[in-house]
Amino acid sequence: MSSQDWFGHPRGLSVLFFTEMWERFSYYGMRAILILYMVAPVTSGGLGYSTVRAASVYGWYTMLVYAMAIPGGFVADRLIGYYRAVLLGGIVIACGHFTMAFHSTSLFFLGLGLIIIGTGLLKPNVSSMVGSLYSADDPRRDSGFSVFYMGINIGAGAAPLVCGWLGQRVDWHYGFAAAGFGMVIGLVQYVLGRRWLEAIRVQRQAIETHAEERKSFTADEWKRVIVILVLFLFAILFWGAFEQSGSSLTLFADRYTSLSLFGWSFPSSWFQVEQPVFVLILAPTFAWLWLRLGSRQPSSAMKFALGLILVGLGYLWIVPAAASAQQTGVRVSPIWLTVLYLVHTFGEMCLSPVGLSIVTKLSPKRIVGLMMGVWFLGTSFGSKLAGWAASFFDLIPVSRLFLVNALTTIIAGAILLMLARGITRLTQPARE
Repeated sequence: MSSQDWFGHPRGLSVLFFTEMWERFSYYGMRAILILYMVAPVTSGGLGYSTVRAASVYGWYTMLVYAMAIPGGFVADRLIGYYRAVLLGGIVIACGHFTMAFHSTSLFFLGLGLIIIGTGLLKPNVSSMVGSLYSADDPRRDSGFSVFYMGINIGAGAAPLVCGWLGQRVDWHYGFAAAGFGMVIGLVQYVLGRRWLEAIRVQRQAIETHAEERKSFTADEWKRVIVILVLFLFAILFWGAFEQSGSSLTLFADRYTSLSLFGWSFPSSWFQVEQPVFVLILAPTFAWLWLRLGSRQPSSAMKFALGLILVGLGYLWIVPAAASAQQTGVRVSPIWLTVLYLVHTFGEMCLSPVGLSIVTKLSPKRIVGLMMGVWFLGTSFGSKLAGWAASFFDLIPVSRLFLVNALTTIIAGAILLMLARGITRLTQPARE
């Protein structure tokens, strides 16, 4: 391994790994206490909002964070480039968190707005930079995104432990400020590691130099854009099922799952710790697997299809437990949900980091940031779909709800498997 390598990957991956890790620390740290702060009484330092009002603010915020990835990608593609977009985005995010550190409702909403804008600049473009570290036919690409994805989950897992404890046990605004300090740490190492990202800057200049020569897309580029849009639709279905971990699956944990193990009791929300932990365990394995397989690994479209099928199998697994719990009134073992989350994480590792990879690989080079924004918009729409599906939790048998989730994603995955070979042919110049 040369000094230019980082665990077999370009050294720049380490810089982007920690940048995204600290950005996710700031995002999930603040998000962990956001709705709790809004519903907390004024006498306890909160805003005293009703649950309905707080949930509405929370919903709009989480949707806009991902939706702003489209203008953020456009700004990077057409105006300031990836490096400066990520740097500016991180600065705006940190300012947003520090703004929320003050006891003021006006500053609270200003802070949310700044974080939305900053995340829109940073999130799609840091992922685009990861893709720019690899050539289109580099077999390390999917592995690199799996490593990058591990950084996301390290930040997401550590954030509630720090920001959540400070916010709930000390002062809400200390928790918001801690999130800001996390983003500052990420920015410092990002600037210090700039030399490892020099190749991305040079590549960007080459793209800008030739942009005027090719104002319209070629037929091949249009095919790739169409492929991304097709996969975008399948991604919405995946996230619509996967993101129910915070809604219908949490309700199932709270109402129908035993909350004790070997005589030790725990809150229902603790099930949400399982997926980040599983990702941290599995991400190195998947990164190694894709490297090991090299050119023999399945195509990105096939991995995408496997992700859909696996999330469906997770729901299919829990259907008998849901039926039994509702019919007998006896809570089921926590093993049921644990296995579901494990299977869902396998699906996540097949689809999410690979989705980031395929967008950077297939997008016309001058609109990679914009197309990455489209990818994150799929997450936004999927989250809305997940909320809509959860609204049926008390209207139909839970086992039927889970069965519909299973059939929808398994059938979608099977359809994509049948399309995978055609997608491979369409994108052959990119050696997809």
